[in-house]
Amino acid sequence: MKEYSITVVKTNNPNILKFETNHLLVNRKNYEYKNIDEAQNSPLAQQLFHLPFIKTVYISGNFVGLERYDIVEWEDVKDEVAQQLVEYLNAGELVVMEEDTHKPIAVTVYAEVTPNPSTMKFVASKKIVGDTYEFKNIDEAKNAPLALALFQFPYVRQVFIDENYVSVSKYEVAEWEDITLELRELIRNFIADGKELVSHEAKSINKVAHPEAIEENATENLDDISKEIIAILDEYVKPAVASDGGNILFKSYEPDSGTVNVILQGACSGCPSSTFTLKNGIETMLKNMMGEKVNEVVALNG
Repeated sequence: MKEYSITVVKTNNPNILKFETNHLLVNRKNYEYKNIDEAQNSPLAQQLFHLPFIKTVYISGNFVGLERYDIVEWEDVKDEVAQQLVEYLNAGELVVMEEDTHKPIAVTVYAEVTPNPSTMKFVASKKIVGDTYEFKNIDEAKNAPLALALFQFPYVRQVFIDENYVSVSKYEVAEWEDITLELRELIRNFIADGKELVSHEAKSINKVAHPEAIEENATENLDDISKEIIAILDEYVKPAVASDGGNILFKSYEPDSGTVNVILQGACSGCPSSTFTLKNGIETMLKNMMGEKVNEVVALNG
């Protein structure tokens, strides 16, 4: 059974909070319910409307968005709501009774070059996973059907899957102009057919691959400087890295030397230029924002 976790995310509307999960909740469309009658096809939304302060329920991809009435403040109830959602999802209860499950999902996939000449990014027009996954070989991909299918091509070296894209790294034996089309079609068909891209067991493989990396939601025991570094990486660095088909993980902070250790994944891993560029770019940013607390950034390939 899938194990769900919840991250509470603020939106531009102070009345609406997003409760993001680490797994997709729905595949085919977005749902909006303004009352319990409209939520007849969503047992989850029906349960949420039993909370008297819930005005609107949105369900899309890997999150539940909730709009509140003014009778409460989110600070007073958000933890209770998040806990209720976790318990509901981990009990295996139904989220939405989606219709037309046998019809192909409308999705487009396009190929995008990355700074790493050995890696191509395939971007989908919808969210495809609720977490980040990295597979370095076919053994690691045993619980990830999409990655497993990609490794059937002898030229595929690594697979990295994030919210709405798949980064594929190749061996030098093949040229991108000869293989891009078949890779793109395989990925698009996988998504359109509604197949499971990554099973719930796959996350543990990713954790095993980098047990030293700090999970975004597991920072409670870190010192304040480490938390500040993670916040800067999440806000300023990760979006840029993701746009190039990669990811960055915080590993550790050494207060005595002022050294920050990070792990590069996806297109950034093994890139001839990105390790140097990212290391120096991150280093300059952290030094400017944190002063003498940071002396050096060490970037490791994932």
